[in-house]
Amino acid sequence: PWRGRRWDWSRTHYYYYHCLLFSINGVPPKVRKVLQLLRLRQIFNGVFVKLNKASIHMLRIAEPYIAWGYPNLKSVRELIYKRGHGKVKKTRIALTDNALIEKALGKYGIICIEDLIHEIYTVGKNFKRANNFLWPFKLSSPRGGMNKKTTHFVEGGDAGNREDQINRLIRRMN
Repeated sequence: PWRGRRWDWSRTHYYYYHCLLFSINGVPPKVRKVLQLLRLRQIFNGVFVKLNKASIHMLRIAEPYIAWGYPNLKSVRELIYKRGHGKVKKTRIALTDNALIEKALGKYGIICIEDLIHEIYTVGKNFKRANNFLWPFKLSSPRGGMNKKTTHFVEGGDAGNREDQINRLIRRMN
């Protein structure tokens, strides 16, 4: 939702999903730092990011290397149930038990996996804590392959803003 050179906040989703399309090797240093700040360190890793001025600026820098868009509730739920892992004492642990979530995020009112999904999807007041608890999603390569990783989505490629079409990519990679 760009209007000229300004962001149109009236037609805005408040979070989006990133997926790294390239290896981080051989990437310019500034782009590499942005990808590391977004927690995208391996190819086909994905994360949720809250939409604000700083994240939009980071997105512009890393856009040729990532696919991003606005996932729906079904995609968020599928990602967290199938590929979701939590960060407990700096280790990656599968989200198999609600007790794990309650122990880590219970003081913020997130006691089960559905609360976690709700917090991510609605971008609640504890979005940052919930999102930092989630380890970046390690997805498989998309069924049917990529179109053109090096060109933008609007030119028939894969990189850049896919808006709601990110759901199709998530389904192919999940």
